[in-house]
Amino acid sequence: MTTWNLNGTKKHVLICNGSSCMRKEGEEITLAIRDEIKIRELDQQIHTSRTRCNGRCKDACVVVVYPEGNWYSVTSSEVGRSLIKSHQDSTVNLKDSLIYSFDNDEMKAINTDKCIKGISKVELEGAKS
Repeated sequence: MTTWNLNGTKKHVLICNGSSCMRKEGEEITLAIRDEIKIRELDQQIHTSRTRCNGRCKDACVVVVYPEGNWYSVTSSEVGRSLIKSHQDSTVNLKDSLIYSFDNDEMKAINTDKCIKGISKVELEGAKS
């Protein structure tokens, strides 16, 4: 197993490889993101991790970028590549893919007209009591 020295890393990209995301091109999206990082020589700046389920299966394939904390619905390899391009080119528009973003230290849903609301964690916990 590899232990990376992450000093100098500016972005951490978490790519869901749970079963729903894998059925929606998760492997191809993962490879495209990693390839775009390599092409743009951003290996020292952007680290990627495959995750299991991120809990937004209806938005598959889900990709989360930190430190911003933005959650994206990446529907193709090309959108995955655009996600990496956007870190060097501010004209790349990913607004249609953005599903959550941090605002005032709180997660806020974006594109609520296209994405399902989902189950409230607070309501779910109350129902268990």
